[in-house]
Amino acid sequence: MSPTQDKPQLNRMPVFAESTLRSVLHGLVVWAAIMSSVVGFSAMASSDDAGHGDDHGATEEVELSGEVLVAASVCEAHELRFMKEQDPSLRIEIPAEYAGQWPSRSACVSAVEAWNPETPGPIQPIPFSHKHHAGEFGIDCLYCHSGTDRSPAAGVPSVELCMGCHAQFPPQYDEIEGIQILKNHWKEKTPVEWHQIYRLPEHVQFRHNRHISAGVECQRCHGPIEEMDKVYMTPDEFWKYGVPVKKPEMGWCINCHRQNDAQIDCVRCHY
Repeated sequence: MSPTQDKPQLNRMPVFAESTLRSVLHGLVVWAAIMSSVVGFSAMASSDDAGHGDDHGATEEVELSGEVLVAASVCEAHELRFMKEQDPSLRIEIPAEYAGQWPSRSACVSAVEAWNPETPGPIQPIPFSHKHHAGEFGIDCLYCHSGTDRSPAAGVPSVELCMGCHAQFPPQYDEIEGIQILKNHWKEKTPVEWHQIYRLPEHVQFRHNRHISAGVECQRCHGPIEEMDKVYMTPDEFWKYGVPVKKPEMGWCINCHRQNDAQIDCVRCHY
């Protein structure tokens, strides 16, 4: 065998095929470059469109914020003025018939909060706010719950007692629905059927007059009533007044008696 025959022969690609492959590869490179440019242009176009969309949205937002808010009641007028103080750029309009000061803003707000279904406590027939009456105006508990210092039961104020104050208020207060309900009860001579919050078992006797005479504050058992728009039972870990979550329990009462050196024999409460 000749030396030439001993060497392995390389399988070389025909010249035509090799040149064709180079052309194909070159075409692929060019195609990739073109597609890259197209994709980049599309991305820029999308970005521009998104930018125009944002600008359009911002314009709409500006236009919406430029709307004039018109009060439809005195309570709404109070609220719009308050909002204007928080945001001076706000445009508001107060018609002349709603430009008065009555009812007051605190009365409007308390009436709404007293009927707020999202806050604890039952919805009462009238949106009466202890926070508004006892807290803001400082009305003493015994003024409305008269006889508490003389009677075992605290009782609830009569419609006549409520009207003793509200009959002197300007007629503009009738805008508040609760005032209308109160006046309807007065006109029809019917009592307000309040929902009871605090209830003791029948075998337990609790005398309000004895506790008032001993100097026990209402908040000791009822919690910070002057801070409540709606009255409800409060947990002691929140208010720190020792008020149980559901109802007054025996251990809670006995602990209070021990802390105040009061008698704890059974017949004091069970008779």
